[in-house]
Amino acid sequence: MKLVLATHNKDKITEIKALLQVLPINIFTFQEFVRFPDVVEDRDTLEGNAEKKAWEIFEITGMPAMADDTGLFVDAINGEPGVFSSRYAGENVTYADNREKLIREMADIPEGKRDAVFKTVIVLIINDNEKYIVEGRCEGYIGMEEIGTMGFGYDSIFYLHDSGKSFAELTLEEKNKISHRGRALQKMKKVLEEITK
Repeated sequence: MKLVLATHNKDKITEIKALLQVLPINIFTFQEFVRFPDVVEDRDTLEGNAEKKAWEIFEITGMPAMADDTGLFVDAINGEPGVFSSRYAGENVTYADNREKLIREMADIPEGKRDAVFKTVIVLIINDNEKYIVEGRCEGYIGMEEIGTMGFGYDSIFYLHDSGKSFAELTLEEKNKISHRGRALQKMKKVLEEITK
């Protein structure tokens, strides 16, 4: 089976490939195509954005396409940054810019009141009539400072309740077992296993 990942994010591609490499699937990325647009994420839900990306890349490539959208939802600031997580500090910003803005926004929020949840929705378009949607969640809290060098995005300030470790302190293998994207991918992996039987 051929599958194209509807993203330009090399960090996401690495995580997805690591989890799906055991399946009989040829994974294609933006690097294999001359035309592979950055899809505008203008929907108001994670599912809406993921579905839009998957459909557009499916229509352009003519191949089954898989897209995800991920958001970090922080209770104390009304669920922000939410669907705007990747562009929280503005357009064309760095991961560090987004983290710094979130730390600033939460400067006056004490420990114990900093709960957050990461959510990932993955949409797989096989053809015009076949679509699959899964979701993964991971609960934790936003730390007061950045710790760790692994991962990307908000990983160095998102801490797990049980271990007190940030995502950026985990190896890719450890993170994929418990993260929002890892959990969603495990569900999608089961879908793909059925499809490729």
